[in-house]
Amino acid sequence: MKNKLIMLMTAMLAIGLLAGCGNNDGSNGSSKEIKELKVSFVPSKDPDEIITATEPLKELLKKQLAEEGYTVDSVKIDVGTSYEAVGEALSAGTTDIGLIPGGTYALYDDGADVILTATRKALSIDSDNAKDWNDNKPTTGLDTEQASYYRSLVLAGPSPKGKELAAKVNNGEELTWDDLNSANWAVMSTSSSAGYIYPTLWLKDKYGKSLTDLSKITTSDSYGSSFARLATEQADIIVVYADARRDNESKWQSDYKGKGTIWEDTNVIGVTSPIYNDTISVSKKSKIMNEDLKKALQDAFIAIAGTEEGKKVIAIYSHEGYKVAQSSDYDDEREAQEIIKSMK
Repeated sequence: MKNKLIMLMTAMLAIGLLAGCGNNDGSNGSSKEIKELKVSFVPSKDPDEIITATEPLKELLKKQLAEEGYTVDSVKIDVGTSYEAVGEALSAGTTDIGLIPGGTYALYDDGADVILTATRKALSIDSDNAKDWNDNKPTTGLDTEQASYYRSLVLAGPSPKGKELAAKVNNGEELTWDDLNSANWAVMSTSSSAGYIYPTLWLKDKYGKSLTDLSKITTSDSYGSSFARLATEQADIIVVYADARRDNESKWQSDYKGKGTIWEDTNVIGVTSPIYNDTISVSKKSKIMNEDLKKALQDAFIAIAGTEEGKKVIAIYSHEGYKVAQSSDYDDEREAQEIIKSMK
């Protein structure tokens, strides 16, 4: 009887162990099998364009994570309605991975961990002087150099006011606060590094002012919307990342209805200090996220960026590759956020 009881208990223990091994829904953060991996992108470009361009990422991630020992049933990709929406999704654990700017990460780092920083092609111009960008346009990418930072540009368009401001800059004159305040501006959301935070720091440094002090300002839902406003003269000034004109060159006339080329119709009137590149961040609240998966994702994205198909996917954000990131890399972004908060 005693032997039978021991055998019965052994069998029950074995069943329990098998059941535990079979719990592969990824909900406990330790499983090597993941039913669904959620990846969110910020709407820095047209959401439909992002969804189309990143579709191959689903299979690329599944394949590369398999190399790291993970079985992923499906990868879900979406584009947030705003930069903040993606940050909030990471903080809430409703998405697992977010491709977000450093400013958004700094704002939501209570709920997100940065794991990678993007590298981009260095540009043919990297000057603090706005006139240099105009004298040496068009801006081109350098195939032989990678950059871990970029700049935000204050860009004047083809409207009469835009041309007036650009003429002063190109004549070597300093713009006044009244010059800038008399123009119509289009900016991005408050967590956008290039579209809000660093332009505000530029205004603070030069004029002791903020974007919030401007009389005529509109918030765009994407850089494409800002360029459309600039081309049709609804906005005199927009703020964009430094290679945004390269990314929107073909659309300037066909989609945005610009009259000349984007290089003929626009001029730089301000250049911000360097901005550390975009991040790949993961949710601290994700049910599947743990240190092992973070390492696997780092290796997977770095490997994907090294393939031809992967390069096509990440080109949507002008990313060339990725390197392992530390939270301290974005201390300047945190400082910028504090300045923004203090000026509200």
